[in-house]
Amino acid sequence: MRRYLAAVAAAALLAGCGQPAQEPAPGETTPAAVTRVGAVMVVSHPSLEAVYEGFLEELAKGGLIEGQNLEVDLQNPQGDQATMTSIANTFASSDYDYFLAIATPPAQALAQAISDRPVVFASVTDPVAAGLVTSMEAPGGNVTGTSDQLPTGEQLALIKEIDPSVETVGIVYASGEVNAQVQAEKAMEAAPGLGLEVKTATVVNSSEVQQAAQSLDVDAYFVLVDNTVVSALEAIVQVAEQKGSLLVASDGDSVARGAAAALATDYKAQGAQTARILLDIIDGADPATTPVQTQESLQLVVNPDAAERMGTTLPATVVAEAAVTY
Repeated sequence: MRRYLAAVAAAALLAGCGQPAQEPAPGETTPAAVTRVGAVMVVSHPSLEAVYEGFLEELAKGGLIEGQNLEVDLQNPQGDQATMTSIANTFASSDYDYFLAIATPPAQALAQAISDRPVVFASVTDPVAAGLVTSMEAPGGNVTGTSDQLPTGEQLALIKEIDPSVETVGIVYASGEVNAQVQAEKAMEAAPGLGLEVKTATVVNSSEVQQAAQSLDVDAYFVLVDNTVVSALEAIVQVAEQKGSLLVASDGDSVARGAAAALATDYKAQGAQTARILLDIIDGADPATTPVQTQESLQLVVNPDAAERMGTTLPATVVAEAAVTY
């Protein structure tokens, strides 16, 4: 199938250069030349946009090129659940071949609405808890993809490595995102072993993030893989700087936006990883038996200037270990 896709892409390139399209021989049928994908990104923020970018780039490497033999209908409900459900229902009645969900809420919406065609997801922290798959090893239905599940204990340990005096860590998370709830619970479980106490505040939407952060009297903040909160990251950055509290995130883009550090998923790489799963499914793999994949690599990202604005100096050892420094 991938050889066929590459041939279709090459033919499309020739056609774009003014070469005449070859007519099928008498009695032959022309195969469907365009693969159609319906995609949903839960909100706009750099990490999710990087997933989509990596997804398209990897599909192109596999012979599916947008504008030639690939059509993608990308929708963004900006976190609104009613709009997300409407998009999923519209996709269910469409003639699209495959579907992509970027983050947990749209994955849940698509999985509930669509059962007759493959759905692949990316940036879903706990697909089992979200009800998307039976298990990571054997999803059991028409849904599979990649998880951005991170080692919460290691992330909290990074906070202590940066500033051993930290005793309390504040987590603001969206109560409506299952992935965020799971991460918050894991953080609370891991914290005592590191000599930390976790304090939490929940939000329903991004407009509540700043007030929630201000309500927490803590030494440091930890931002989860939480689309609602990350979309309003600057609000937490502002609070952290005002309070002189260290802010550590879970994605590299948040560090570029003002967090001090992150042990992070490479979201563009995860988009590419998700595309490879879809290409396997196009080649004939069954989503029901295609395991959910976790991130192939993590990276330490630091922003020494941002840390200074929070009253913290990043240790030289941490900076030296970083894959990316802003």
